[in-house]
Amino acid sequence: MLNKRANGVLMHISSLPGKTGIGTMGREAYEFVDWLKKAKQSYWQILPICPTSYGDSPYQSFSTFAGNPYFIDFDTLAEQGYLAKSDYENIKWGGHENYVDYGTLYVERHKVFAKLHENFKKNIPSDFGDFIKANDWLEDYSLFMAIKDAHGGVAFSEWEENIRKRESVTLESWRGKCADRMEYYKMLQYFFFKQWFALKDYANKNGIQIIGDIPIYVAADSADVWSNPDQFMLDKNLVPVEIAGCPPDCFSADGQLWGNPVYNWEYQKGTGYAWWKKRLEKSLKIYDVLRIDHFRGFDSFYCIPYGAKDAKIGQWRQGPGMDLFNALKAQFGDMPIIAEDLGFLTDSVRQLLKDSGFPGMKVLQFAFDSREESDYIPYHYTANSIVYTGTHDNDTIMGWCETAAPKDVESAREYLRAGDNASLVKEMMIAGMASVSNTCIVCMQDLAGLGKEARMNIPSTVGNNWKWRFTKEMFTEEANEFLGYYTYLYGRAAK
Repeated sequence: MLNKRANGVLMHISSLPGKTGIGTMGREAYEFVDWLKKAKQSYWQILPICPTSYGDSPYQSFSTFAGNPYFIDFDTLAEQGYLAKSDYENIKWGGHENYVDYGTLYVERHKVFAKLHENFKKNIPSDFGDFIKANDWLEDYSLFMAIKDAHGGVAFSEWEENIRKRESVTLESWRGKCADRMEYYKMLQYFFFKQWFALKDYANKNGIQIIGDIPIYVAADSADVWSNPDQFMLDKNLVPVEIAGCPPDCFSADGQLWGNPVYNWEYQKGTGYAWWKKRLEKSLKIYDVLRIDHFRGFDSFYCIPYGAKDAKIGQWRQGPGMDLFNALKAQFGDMPIIAEDLGFLTDSVRQLLKDSGFPGMKVLQFAFDSREESDYIPYHYTANSIVYTGTHDNDTIMGWCETAAPKDVESAREYLRAGDNASLVKEMMIAGMASVSNTCIVCMQDLAGLGKEARMNIPSTVGNNWKWRFTKEMFTEEANEFLGYYTYLYGRAAK
């Protein structure tokens, strides 16, 4: 799919408009597919759809396999008889239609889910048992979440030793005590994936492929680490020995302290990378194309001692390299993968990307550094690449115009022949579509001409990220015509 000229739009499900506090897989998602089709698009790119935990980041989840229950659409459930509209329509879901209020969601969503569970138990779907059998990760995930609830939500590192270390007798005891709560979490996953695959099927039938996002790491407090501790570098108490991050650079004087446990690649290699094979198998069913975050971590990865206050002191360790990807290709063949190869790149990272054959990423906002020539300037691109105007970690183009170094903005205006900021926003998107890269992805915020208020994430900060939402009025006919015209003009229109 990535070998032909095509275009797409990046917007997470949470950003869709709607009346229940966050974007869902309901009517507005289907209308967005229609909007993309009308604009001759081929791709809808989203962020990870896993359940979010502390900080509300989709890159820090309780499970790499589970879906985010917040995206379950209530109207669909009401049409199926599992809810009454009065169960959710009168709830105040937040104070502003453009921002997700995660605190309100955490409380109010589970109240609605409790009513859903009551109705579910009266009429359990005939295929519920088959769903459980088909998803072998579900047992550990539902038990993990049920025990977490029983412990007031604290991280599993604070649980009693016998359950933290999964002693068999203790596990069996907790399964008995938590049977109803485990069914609750299994039910949420059942409805999530029912709605997800219905939406994906609709998108695919209308010529839209879904680009999903796989974080390279998993959260320390997750069912993944709790149920597979040998896969990670942990001490005897299952506490990470080292955690992942990035060293200091021009963007962050303290570096980035992500907090994820790093992989025990020696152990993983001894299993034939079975855990990664399982992860890819599930992901390739959920998405049409996979973007793997922090691809350079497969070559070498930055480790920080557990408990450090920042990422200043750490060291690089060797990753699995092509040994992992050869094992994956032996099982899955050619995989539709986008390698997120941004950040500090070495010759060995570039060689790994070349050997893998995966297309890397080019970000136009990085192209106009007035201090030096950039690899992200369009005349350096190759066809086997994905060009983005920006990612979820970037400001919007308008926001960048207002906050970037004036010399960089001036450099962009000269290169793109743009007289003012508004024209620069359009010309940067046009430059991406005109480039030689096989695939171009533009951000929905830029199509709507929005400023820094619509930024999705500021790396290394917590509290105000992942919140932005669109209103229906922002999906204008003008933006659709602009996108469709230049998609067609530069040979990217979906057939």
